[in-house]
Amino acid sequence: MGQFMHHTIAVLGSLSGSLQHATEGSSAPTSVMMVFALAALGCALIVWWAAYSRPLHLALGFATTAVLWFLGYVAMLSPGLAAGEVLFGLMLVAVFFGGFVASRVGAVPFRVGFASATVNVMVLGAFLRSEDDASRWTPLLYVLGLYASSVLLAWLGGKVGARGASVSRSAPNPVGLFAMVAAGTVFLMLITGGLVTSYESGLAVPDWPNSFGHNMLLYPISEMTGGIFWEHAHRLYGMLVGTTVLVFFVVLMRLETRTWIRALGALALLCVITQGVLGGLRVTGNLTSAVEGASLAPSLTLAIVHGTFGQIVFALLAVIAVATSQRFRDMEARVRDGASLDRVFTVALCVMTVIQISLGACYRHLTIPPTDGVKGSTPAWAMHSHLSIGVLLAIFGILVCTRAIGLSDGVKPVRAMGKALLMLFVLQVFLGLGALVSMMMRKDGHIPTVEVVLTTTHQVTGALILAHAAMLMTWTRRAFLSDATAS
Repeated sequence: MGQFMHHTIAVLGSLSGSLQHATEGSSAPTSVMMVFALAALGCALIVWWAAYSRPLHLALGFATTAVLWFLGYVAMLSPGLAAGEVLFGLMLVAVFFGGFVASRVGAVPFRVGFASATVNVMVLGAFLRSEDDASRWTPLLYVLGLYASSVLLAWLGGKVGARGASVSRSAPNPVGLFAMVAAGTVFLMLITGGLVTSYESGLAVPDWPNSFGHNMLLYPISEMTGGIFWEHAHRLYGMLVGTTVLVFFVVLMRLETRTWIRALGALALLCVITQGVLGGLRVTGNLTSAVEGASLAPSLTLAIVHGTFGQIVFALLAVIAVATSQRFRDMEARVRDGASLDRVFTVALCVMTVIQISLGACYRHLTIPPTDGVKGSTPAWAMHSHLSIGVLLAIFGILVCTRAIGLSDGVKPVRAMGKALLMLFVLQVFLGLGALVSMMMRKDGHIPTVEVVLTTTHQVTGALILAHAAMLMTWTRRAFLSDATAS
């Protein structure tokens, strides 16, 4: 780790001046080939780091970073001076708590803080450039301060955790823990993506893979206001997801021996890459460094696919989290009547949920919102299909949940998934009605906060339903065998 720290500081010190020069006073956008070349170099460095770091430190470091990003995202919403100070304090507590947890599970606390700082440096490159009349050494001072504070806070948390530990605990399975962290970062990205759609800010940043001609990671934080904030913050979350899943894939290849799990991990990485490309092409229509002009062709079709596919990726990572858990490994399947029927039902539930999500995406993206003096319009086919399938899905989902709860034979994960799904279905019905009414009541270009809350929560709950349905399917296949299968 010390060697990595040395090389990191050396590289940042040498590049800080050139980064600032490249991003200040240059009007020419970064070429697409240059962006992808830098991305390839960054991926190579990330893979090298992940290959030689202790997996548990990586998992806890990324978990700490995900919490930091959530708190930072809320702080960027300008909740007020007092709330902002509280959020900043909580960000410090998050790093402290990461070290605290590390000491309880056999990890080295300060290395968890180091891992968290490294992730932030990799993704939040905007802080590596100084603005206005700041010194060219400001980026280097920022990096040193970030590493110092992260390592110190995690170390202090570890000291407190070690002092209060009375019973030694075995270290958690790092692959299973990392899988949950990866799924959690995707879930946070779905929230930010839902807010982008709710605030109709999908095209607030007109170019990709640049942002207003800047390298995306170097876009100035001070310019992230209004719709630009919603869209660009979502892009940064996408970078966090990509980094997380790439490191998780390396950890999976290092520690996992089951071929089908390794294949799922490779599929998840491919899906994340695909999702990123879909999100970018939704904005531009093609690979170009242009900021404006005829070469840009935003695609509503890709917006619908992007919105749907992201929730499928979340469900896939949730399945991997289940399959890499210690309980899943240790579980012994038992024979039960009707097990084959439950397998069919859970698969059908996943398929129906994906269809429903895609119809909801069609309704949201194809709806033309009202503006001042101009009445909006909605695609009737999408609205009626979404409502009709929603009723059928709710009825069928409640049936599947009831079977999972009543026929779980004491298998706690199956029963827990059934209960959670049942509550989510009930909640989703009310959220769906509220979202529909709020969207239909809007009369002008002003987007009411209640509409944003309801539509985004409705979308996110749909993602949770799909993920829980996929996890129920996975647990059902692991826990139960039919007589025919057993024989």
